Amino acid sequence: MLLVAKGIAKAYQTGEKPFKVLEGVDLEVREGEIVALLGRSGGGKSTLLRILAGLIPPDAGEVRFRGRPVRGPVEGVAMVFQTFALFPWLSVLENVALGLEARGVPRAERLQKAREAIALIGLKGFEDALPKELSGGMKQRVGFARALVVEPLVLLLDEAFSALDPLTAEGLRGDFLDLWLAGRLSTQAVLLVTHNIEEAVALADRALILQGSPARVGREIPIPLPHPRDPSDPPFRALVEEIYMALTEREVVERHLEEELVRLPEAPVERLTSLAEAMAAHGGRVDLPLLAEEEGLEVDELFPLLEALELLGFARMERGDVELTPAGRAWAEATSKERQVMFAEHLLRRVPLMSRLHRALVERKAVPEERVLEWLRDHLPEPEAKRVLGVIREWGRFAGLLGYDDRARTLFLPEGEASGQSPG
Repeated sequence: MLLVAKGIAKAYQTGEKPFKVLEGVDLEVREGEIVALLGRSGGGKSTLLRILAGLIPPDAGEVRFRGRPVRGPVEGVAMVFQTFALFPWLSVLENVALGLEARGVPRAERLQKAREAIALIGLKGFEDALPKELSGGMKQRVGFARALVVEPLVLLLDEAFSALDPLTAEGLRGDFLDLWLAGRLSTQAVLLVTHNIEEAVALADRALILQGSPARVGREIPIPLPHPRDPSDPPFRALVEEIYMALTEREVVERHLEEELVRLPEAPVERLTSLAEAMAAHGGRVDLPLLAEEEGLEVDELFPLLEALELLGFARMERGDVELTPAGRAWAEATSKERQVMFAEHLLRRVPLMSRLHRALVERKAVPEERVLEWLRDHLPEPEAKRVLGVIREWGRFAGLLGYDDRARTLFLPEGEASGQSPG
């Protein structure tokens, strides 16, 4: 057993109370395996990975690497990030050698090791290039070389392929897997955070599913397929389906009323309508892997849209499928004006934050944006508060329930809304 986490909890302080992200997380990473960690957007995957790496401390619980407590960055664990995070003024060779320099490795030795890592990851000949001279795929190869040069026993990958175009990502995944299977890496275990289910099934020996809010590891799904793995094979597709089902499992989650008031998924209205129309074209019920493939959506893009449709009462998810409700089917088939009216009715009835804000606008005609943001900050971390404000502003404007003055940064009640009823 190389890496063990027991009872991990993490919360971020907001105005009135902590915003819990993780609670009671247990996991193990063993020698000789690749483990995929999946969960819904904003579910704490990257936070957990940083705790495992010793980059941030947990509020409760403990991480152990080779039996010893992790209380900060430790030798033997390295991380590859989603963003390339290269120093633009340093060459490829200098970027890769930087970690060895920080460990006090003599110059000649660290440059030799850096050259070996660069060659291993397929960048021989680019040692003197600057990051601006590299493609996205080449930059991420530098990121891999920088992590591998310190010869980690455990390699943590935080969405390491997601910033690349599909063809480049597939090439880098394949090269990395070849190195792993050939035993050419010093690394003995890999923990991969990903939102790409096909990527998880292609690479991993098992998948851990973060569920709930705050999140914990709710499911473990073995992936006992031999390499090479063909994404079109029925056993491969069956595992993809099983992971989708795990991600849509319902849990009884205890939340404070105020927390329920402010939780909104990232879901632009035009993408909601497009998705609802696609579902209607399938007769109103569709398999999630099929829907994701046809719409070109990955988990982190698809699930916020589905959660929004479910929140508004237009769809429901169950066992890897999504189905339009009668209201959702009517909304998908409605005219633009009818769609706006229905959206407003459902928004007021089913989204407490919108109904609360709309009542305030009816009473006062206008509310400074900063006042709404201050209230959200009492329940959410700053970035999340701003994100939720953006969602409610877009949804409210589409529904005709509010207007927005960019100069005054003020939300106001549109004409004809003084009665507090939805348009139409």
